[in-house]
Amino acid sequence: MIYECAIIGGGPAGLNAALILGRARRSVAIIDNNRPRNAVTHASHGFITRDGVTPAEFRRIALEEVKSYPLVDHLQNEVVSVDTTQFGFELVDSAGLHLQARKLILATGVKEIYPDIEGFYPLYGKSLFNCPYCDGWELQDQPLVVVSEYPNLFHTAKLLLNWSENLVVCTNGKASLSDEHKKQLQSKDIVVMELPIAAFIGQNGQLEHVRFADGTQIPRAGGFVTPKFVQSVPFAERLGCGVTASGGIKTDGKGRSAIPGLYIAGDTSYVAPSQVVFAAADGSQTAMSVNMDLTEEDFTNRGSSPEG
Repeated sequence: MIYECAIIGGGPAGLNAALILGRARRSVAIIDNNRPRNAVTHASHGFITRDGVTPAEFRRIALEEVKSYPLVDHLQNEVVSVDTTQFGFELVDSAGLHLQARKLILATGVKEIYPDIEGFYPLYGKSLFNCPYCDGWELQDQPLVVVSEYPNLFHTAKLLLNWSENLVVCTNGKASLSDEHKKQLQSKDIVVMELPIAAFIGQNGQLEHVRFADGTQIPRAGGFVTPKFVQSVPFAERLGCGVTASGGIKTDGKGRSAIPGLYIAGDTSYVAPSQVVFAAADGSQTAMSVNMDLTEEDFTNRGSSPEG
């Protein structure tokens, strides 16, 4: 069997794409390794009717809805290779299964690479986060630390003032703030620390102190740390797709990549903002592009109507 579309990735983008295509009566295989990036997250926010839902519950509901459409198959495995063929694409998974599809959506997302700071991971997803829109509400009015080695630090600090005015901004030893930006932050009573961070100190998931390389410690109750984002899998680049300045795969704005028949959905394309609602919406739009392209191909290839 050749599926009309294969989808690699079972996050919000991939699942919503499968839902749209299933409802369009397209044969779909969604292949998912069941290792979601937000597994450590206690709750997902910002998606109307699902605010505060756990990632596991969101996934359960989504899969239940998607699998109710008879032409959608859900395969739980790891895709290890993707190649173009005369009919479209051939995928091979870790069990040796070969799967063929006319179109392919990559919804594999990105992965975060955080600064190598002692004590970070026991606190991540509990009192240290990366997205103010996702978790700022829960940390409102608390003494927070803001850590970034990148130029976005100034913007993030300004943004977080809406949730807390008690901020310490840290560059972790990098030159991520200009002198002018430092002056502006300090004029708003924001403390700027440029020393490398030695450790986050806390217990039971709760941040208590930040210790710097010179031994200085400051009390903090939570905070936000900016990671570097990289593609979770190399398939798009191996197939010849271009990459944006932020690390996403280039598309036409509606999911189509530079490779015919290959589509990119969710964080894989735009990287940030990485919210469930954005990814799901992008999956929907990409699926509509797939269905439109299949429709055009099928219409062109249909036999001529009998003459009356």
